[in-house]
Amino acid sequence: MAATVVRYLRSVGSPTSAPAEPEPVNTLPRPDLRAVGEDERAPVSPAEFRAALSNFASGVTVITAPPGADGDGDGPAGFACQSFASLSLDPPLVTFMVARTSTTWPRIARAGVFCVNILGAEQGALCRSFAVSGADKFAGVPHGPSPVTGSPRLDDVPAWIDCRIHAVHTGGDHLIVVGRVEAMGADGEGDPLLFHKGRFGRFTG
Repeated sequence: MAATVVRYLRSVGSPTSAPAEPEPVNTLPRPDLRAVGEDERAPVSPAEFRAALSNFASGVTVITAPPGADGDGDGPAGFACQSFASLSLDPPLVTFMVARTSTTWPRIARAGVFCVNILGAEQGALCRSFAVSGADKFAGVPHGPSPVTGSPRLDDVPAWIDCRIHAVHTGGDHLIVVGRVEAMGADGEGDPLLFHKGRFGRFTG
């Protein structure tokens, strides 16, 4: 795996003599994203898939990473993420899924760390600002460094989870990122932001 990482970093113009902590992570460069061959027929259409899965309500997070240490001048990275879950208690692991076409993921992978910011019911606008591609997502967003990795911890979120990247697996047109929890915190107040059938919502009692 180490050789694969070095080859990837060379391909994107990053130095291969990075500090020992955190180690760069293999971002699994994008292959052909088709899950079936040209002569095969998918069992369901993308529209059917989305329509059925939209009935599953989920929480909403913003995944963030600190500025790059490779001198490229990039600021912190972040994106809105619905596909987040706890994975293991011992060791403490969490997971999120990200599209292989994501332009933010390679920056998070190079950092080797991330912070999961779990959004509250009143933070729909914050989620939308991190769902926009190509903008300065942190403009006007109060935040500070998480205690272990230095990833942005957004102000006023109900909970946050500070992680190092533990493993990355392929999952069709997405990557499955596993993080090892280094620190976390929660204020225990307020309702979560929910996403259901393309809309934000909240508990009503």
